[in-house]
This record gives sequence, structure tokens and C-alpha cells, in this order.
Amino acid sequence: MVIALAQLMVVLDATIVNIALPSAQRALGMSDGNRQWVITAYTLAFGGLLLLGGRIADLVGRRRTFVFGLIGFATASAIGGAAANSVMLYGARALQGAFAAVLAPSALSLLTTTFTQPKERGKAFGVYSALAGSGSAIGLIMGGLLTEYLNWRWCLYVNIPIAVVGVFGAFALLPDPPGNARARLDIPGALLGCGGLVTIVYGVSEAEARGWTDPLVLALLAGGVALLTAFVYWQTRAPSPLLPLHIIKDRTRAGCFLTMALAVIGMFGIFLFMTYYLQVVLGYSPVWAGLAFLPMTAAIVFCTTQISARLLRRVAPRVLMVPGALLAASGMLFFTHLTVDADYAGRLLPGLILMGLGMGLIFMPVFATATAGVAPQDSGVTSATVNTSQQVGGSIGTALLNTIATTSGAVYIAAHLTNPSRKALIVREGVVHGYTVAIWWAAGIMLLAGLVAGLMVTARTPRNATAPAPVPESVP
Repeated sequence: MVIALAQLMVVLDATIVNIALPSAQRALGMSDGNRQWVITAYTLAFGGLLLLGGRIADLVGRRRTFVFGLIGFATASAIGGAAANSVMLYGARALQGAFAAVLAPSALSLLTTTFTQPKERGKAFGVYSALAGSGSAIGLIMGGLLTEYLNWRWCLYVNIPIAVVGVFGAFALLPDPPGNARARLDIPGALLGCGGLVTIVYGVSEAEARGWTDPLVLALLAGGVALLTAFVYWQTRAPSPLLPLHIIKDRTRAGCFLTMALAVIGMFGIFLFMTYYLQVVLGYSPVWAGLAFLPMTAAIVFCTTQISARLLRRVAPRVLMVPGALLAASGMLFFTHLTVDADYAGRLLPGLILMGLGMGLIFMPVFATATAGVAPQDSGVTSATVNTSQQVGGSIGTALLNTIATTSGAVYIAAHLTNPSRKALIVREGVVHGYTVAIWWAAGIMLLAGLVAGLMVTARTPRNATAPAPVPESVP
């Protein structure tokens, strides 16, 4: 629970500020063009520094970096909550992301190395995956409650008591495995890998405002790919590589990373569109918009703890992951028929429940399978790679699907706006049309996640690979 609590704090902070953003924008005088940096500063620092954070956890020791990450995250949250201007808030959010990049891989690697028995491992990863998978929805609920009844600043201050509980729990309950003192930090690899990820995520975030054909966006994406190519080349020659390539050469593990990224692209898109749909189109308050996601959160928690955790010890991971992707995609199909006055119970609730059940079947097997059988000295960087695929997938999904929605909505409005007296209705219909087009794409991406899981995740059952064991340099 201590480890899962820390992971919950990291995940919910990616969305808790979303609902509070309009209030923060008014209070600090942010422009419409710059308000995105409240979200992007966090995801850029988090996604770009995760691999480095994972390797630091392996070198220094996981409990030390876990506690350091908690304290730093709480400090950055306090700075953001007390922000006197927009620049101070942007900086605090970037600092949160940097400490999250240390905290998240430390948490998952501690879980991996602590729970090695099949039954215990299933329960532990069930609890962890439930909170990790539902953290985004919990963030939306908490953001609505805190913004409406207290103040937008409490969306940041709330991390402080969570971190305090985590620090005391870490010292009282968590093991303190020593770091690998003989290893060295791969500085060139850190610069190339982190630089490539930051550049790509930044390029995708800029595409939301500039468009995918903008020269700056194309240059950033090309530069990011070039840096990551150089990173892979360097990892084959580095004496102490930041990301040992045998970790991603394993077919099952690579399949888990890719499945996670694709599934999160679809999930983050749904969070984005449903948040705006509920508040802007249907007129929900922030609290009711957040509570509307509660059935999805409950479905994720139930499915991970009561279904995935019990079945993973008996069936192959893809037996859960493939049906999970199909369930999530079928839930998305409910949202492709949205209208400007769709009712919640008949159109939204079934889709949210199906999505929650589907994501619950995906998250837990991905986390457990991707980190199974990894050498203890590599558990931090492997955990970081899982989190990196999740974070980068969310960033890419938000920008990609939002661009599709905006473009489709604009085309619809231009084609149907023939009578000025109906402008307000046509604009609302155009916005909803853009959402539905993007959700079709999200459903297709979710089905692709299921296909990847079915073809690449070939592990039979995790019970023969639950105890961390050394991984050979070359894995077929």
C-alpha cells in the first residue's frame, strides 16, 4: 500500500490539475496559448527523465530514491500551490515531473524485488495496478472536488500529506536493498535518451497548436528520432549502458511496453474528450464531471484486484490482455454515437464500465509480466521503461487525438454553417462530431494494442518467472 500510494500520487497528478486549469488560468492571468504548459511541463520532465531515474534507483538504492522522490515531489507541490505567477507554476510542475521520474521506477522496482512468490506477487501487483490504472480518473474526481469546494491550489497541496504518509511508511515497512556500487551512470546515454524523449514529447505537444506539418514540429520529431537512434547505437557500445538492450530484445517484454503505450493513448484520449464533453457540452459542474468517471474507476479496481490478480497465476498474460483490449475498444464504441444531449445512463455509463474492465485486464498483466525475471540490478530501469511507455503514450495520445478532434470539428462546422441563426447549435454539434471521429481512432489504436499483445506477449504464465533472476545478455 505504501508503494501503491506513491504511484497513485504520481499518476493522478497528470490529470488532477486538468479540471482546476480554468481557475488557475484566471487567477494567474495565463494566456490561452500558454496554459498548456501547466500540463506539458509535467509530462515533458516525467517522460523525458524516467530512464535516468530508473538507473539512479539501481545505482543508489531503491528505498533511498523512493524517499528522496517523495520529499522532492511534496516540495515541488508546495511551491506550485503557492505560485504567485504562471512562470512559477510552470517551473513547479516541471520539478514535480523530475521527482516523479525518480519516484515511479523506484516504487515499481521495490514491488518487483519484494514480492517474489506467485500468490503474493499477484495480490501486490493487483493493488498496484488498480491504483496506477485508476489514478487518472481519481485525479479528475479529486480535482473537481478540491476546485469547487476549496481552491485550485489544493490540487497541488494535496500531495503533501500523501507524501508524508509515504515517507513514514517507507522507513517503517519497506526493505532497503543496497545499490549497485560497482556500476557507473551512463551520462552520454542519459543525455541522448532523455533528450530524444523530451524532444519528441515537446514536438507532439506543439503539434496540438501548430499542426503536424509545421516546420518546427517536423524538426522536433525528426530531431527526437535522430537522438533516440543515436541512443540505441551508443547503448551497444557503452561500458555501463543506461538501458541494457537485452531488456527490450525480449519479445514478451517489448510487447508489454508497446501494449502499454498503445492502450494509454486510447485511455488518455477518452479522459480528455469526456472531461470537455461533460462540462462544455452537457454543462456538468467540475464535481459532477469528476464523479461521472467513478464507475470506470471502480471497474478498474475490481477487475485488477479480483479478476486479473487471481487469473494471472493460472493463465498466460495475453489471455487477459487481448480480451481486455477488446472490452476497452467496445466501450469506446459507445462514445462514437455521442450527441449534444446524450443521457449519461444510457450512452456514457455502459462505455465507462466496459473501458474500466478492459483496462483492468491490461494494466496488471503488463506491469507484472514486463518486470518478471529481470536481474535485480536492472529492475529500476525496467520499471522506468514501463512507466516511460505509459507516460509517452499518454502525451502522444492527448496531442494526436486532440488534433484529430479539432480538425474534424472545424471541417464539420464549415460544411454545415449555412444558417447564422443556428450557429450555436452547429458549433456544439461540430465539437461533438470531432470527439466522435477521434474516439473512432482511439478504438482502433486500442484494438492494435490487443493485436500486439496477442502476437508478441508469448509468456506462458508468470509463476515460473516471478522471482527476479539474472537475464542473459542476449535474449531471443
